[in-house]
Amino acid sequence: MIVIDKYIPFLAEAVQQHWPDVCLRALEPSAINAEAVRDADVLVVRTRTQVNEALLRGSKVRLVCTATIGFDHIDTAYCAAQGIAWMSCPGCNAQAVCDYIEEVLTTHHSLLTTHYSLLPLGNGSGVGLCIGIVGVGHVGSLVAQVAERLGMTVLLNDPPKGIGVSLETIARECDVITFHTPLTHTGDYPTYHLCGASFLAQCKPNALIINAARGGVVDEKALLASGREYVLDTWENEPHIDLDVLRHARLASMHIAGYSVMGKRNATQMCLDAIAHALGYAPIVLPTSFSAPGDSAAGWLSRLTEQMRAQFDHQQVNDDGKSIAVIFESLRKNYLLR
Repeated sequence: MIVIDKYIPFLAEAVQQHWPDVCLRALEPSAINAEAVRDADVLVVRTRTQVNEALLRGSKVRLVCTATIGFDHIDTAYCAAQGIAWMSCPGCNAQAVCDYIEEVLTTHHSLLTTHYSLLPLGNGSGVGLCIGIVGVGHVGSLVAQVAERLGMTVLLNDPPKGIGVSLETIARECDVITFHTPLTHTGDYPTYHLCGASFLAQCKPNALIINAARGGVVDEKALLASGREYVLDTWENEPHIDLDVLRHARLASMHIAGYSVMGKRNATQMCLDAIAHALGYAPIVLPTSFSAPGDSAAGWLSRLTEQMRAQFDHQQVNDDGKSIAVIFESLRKNYLLR
C-alpha cells in the first residue's frame, strides 16, 4: 500500500495508470495519522506532515518520501534506527525559487529605489548593488548566476561547502541579502535564526532581507524590530504566521516560491523513482511539458502580496490563531502553479 498527500500533483494519476494493482490511498494531510499509515509500505508527504515515532511506530512503512527540498519535518534519526529509508527532492524546484528571487530583483522597483538610484531592470543595470547569497546549493548557485547577469556584485556564504566570505562580511557589505539554506538546529553550522538580532545589527540600515528558504532561518521578531526592509515567502511557525510581520513586509507570499508546474513535476518524478527502486516496480516517466494556470506576468508577486493581505484583512481572525492558520493554508492550497 502507498499512502500519499492528495495535494502532490501528478502522483495519484501516475500510480493509478502505471501501477494499477497497487493499493493507493490519497489523503488530506490532516488525515495522515498512525492508523492511516499502519499497513502502508510507502508514505509520500509534504512539509505539513510530521513524520516521527508517533506516526510510524508499529507501521509497515519502509520508505518515506517527501516531495519537498526540506526534510526538517522528518525525524531522520528515528527512521534510521527503525531501518526506514527516506528521501527528499533536492533541487526539484530550484529554478522556480530562483525565478521568485529574480522577480523581486528585476520588477519590484520600489524595493531597490527606496535608498538607491539604480534599477536592476535588465542585463547589467544592477551595477553598483551588492547581493549576499547565504547558502550556495541548488537555488543559491542559480541566484548567483541571475545576479551576475544583472550586473550586481555577488558575495557568497556557505561554510559547510567552504565557499565564500564570512557572514559578517555579507552583513556589512551587501545591499540585498537572500537566504537559501536548510533549517538545522545542531551541527557545526546550525541555521536556526541565522538572521537574528546580532546579524541584523551589522547590516546596512537600508539592506533588503529575502527569505525563501525556511521560516526559522530568520528571527522574525528581530527582523521586525530592526526596521530593515524584507521579503518573506517562508515564515516562523507556519501556518500560524505573525500578522504584524506580514503587514510590514514589502512583499510576502505563503511558502509558494517553489510552486511551479515543473518544480512539482520534478518532485513527483523523484518520488516515483524512489518508490519504483524500493518496491521493484517498473519505472514511470512523467511528461516534461505542462501548461501553467497561474499568474507569471511581471508584477505577479506584488499582486499576490496584495491578495494575501486582503484575505487576512477581510477575514475574522481569532485570538487563538486558528483562523490565521486556516487562511494561510487555504491560500497556499489554492495557489495556481505558475
